[in-house]
Amino acid sequence: MTSELCTHVVVPGTFDPVTLGHMDVIRRARKLFPQVTVAVAESRRKNGTGTEFTLEERVDMLKGALRDNGMTDGIEVVPFCGLLVEFCKERGAGGVVKGLRATTDFEYELQQADLNTYMAPDLESIFVMSSPKYGYVSSSIVREIAAMGGDVDFLVPPNVAERLRAHYA
Repeated sequence: MTSELCTHVVVPGTFDPVTLGHMDVIRRARKLFPQVTVAVAESRRKNGTGTEFTLEERVDMLKGALRDNGMTDGIEVVPFCGLLVEFCKERGAGGVVKGLRATTDFEYELQQADLNTYMAPDLESIFVMSSPKYGYVSSSIVREIAAMGGDVDFLVPPNVAERLRAHYA
């Protein structure tokens, strides 16, 4: 058995909207791998609901946040729909990087990783533990606070905070 160095990974998610926690995972993935594709999922229907923002809006917010933070070298943002393993094969990625905040994240992500391994045995699953300062941050919490008129500046990049204020005005 030969081992090949993984040089390209995918960081998938709905990013509805992108948070500082997402940005941290992307930044850390880029520190580990020379090529990172951030795959914005069309709609994964979490908890039976769709996304608050359109696919185009989510891609645009993510690209803006990465650009504003000087995180464009070696990072590509693309929309996708369908199976993640097929997307990774098409893009030539050798791994999937996911952030973990709590044990509930681990249980869900482990199931997904196991399924991905069954469907694509050569695709590695890489888990990055959340930085303590972002362990409580989630897109659903951000949307809830923003919908009630609360300040989300400490949870999301500035361009996303502006978009949320306009969206919920």
